[in-house]
Amino acid sequence: MQTKARALVVMSRSSFEAHFDRERLARLSQLATLPDPCWTDDLDSPEARRALTDAEVLITSWGAPLLTSRRLAAAPKLRAVLHCAGSVRDLVGQEVWQRGITVTSGADANAVPVAEYTLAAIIFAGKKAPFLAADAERAYGGWGSVTGYGDLSNFGRTVGIVGFSRIGRRVVELLNVLGGTTCLVADPYADPDEVARAGAQLVPLEELLPRVHVLSVHAPETAETHHLIGQRQLSLLPKHATVINTARGSLVDPDALAAECAAGRLFAILDVTDPEPLPAHSPLRDVARVMITPHIAGSLGTEIGRLTDHTLDELARWVTRRPLTAEITRESWALGVSA
Repeated sequence: MQTKARALVVMSRSSFEAHFDRERLARLSQLATLPDPCWTDDLDSPEARRALTDAEVLITSWGAPLLTSRRLAAAPKLRAVLHCAGSVRDLVGQEVWQRGITVTSGADANAVPVAEYTLAAIIFAGKKAPFLAADAERAYGGWGSVTGYGDLSNFGRTVGIVGFSRIGRRVVELLNVLGGTTCLVADPYADPDEVARAGAQLVPLEELLPRVHVLSVHAPETAETHHLIGQRQLSLLPKHATVINTARGSLVDPDALAAECAAGRLFAILDVTDPEPLPAHSPLRDVARVMITPHIAGSLGTEIGRLTDHTLDELARWVTRRPLTAEITRESWALGVSA
């Protein structure tokens, strides 16, 4: 039985340096036969073309070029693409599926820090902490001086999760640490029993919106979900509700959200925006009730090692013909689930 794969690492230099410290590079070498150099960010160079000729597996991440028909033609032995990051949207296309190449993603591992960030955002939303921190007069006056922010509490709250994705599911499970929290999920494709096992109740979006104190968005980015949360949906939220988006900026209408926050009705915590980064003239930049972070919820720093370990585990399963745990199918890719 084969115990090593002929592999090539394809990603930007900065990604390679973040993913592979000495120990992880040593483990990769134990699992794969590697060319010298083992890494490239250019699949069109003569050196890369020679490495592609024998490659059975590509280990990819941020900065990997799109696997076009021409590039795939240079890799006749390629059987698997193991992605050390979340979305494979900008990496693979129909040509990969037509070749029958196996694709896996690190999206499950990347879901961990995103869900953790979202839980922190939900807790801060309950206390309106980011917005009070930006309001120096009220922040230094003590809680007795705070008005216009709603109930500053994380007990007996109702949280709405839009999209029972891998991240949405994990957020639901993490919310169990908040005593007295009711969690509602809106997702037309979710199984009610699975949602219930995670600790939430599946309801239609229109029923969810008027009931929640916090709305957290976790749907995939597709044509169907563009501005899924628009002016009408935002108008259904109760006064002082907080909108959290750690998924994709296009899921929420930015102008409608800015108008609701500027009017003093809603608050927002956004780690993603549409477009990204926001232009200087965006109304979201000037609203005190909006907190924006620069897309930091996903894996950064030492968290990137978790993605590498996940992919090396998949490589170990692949070379020993064991079932993979994070395979992306043609169907899930078409639905945007891998995004």
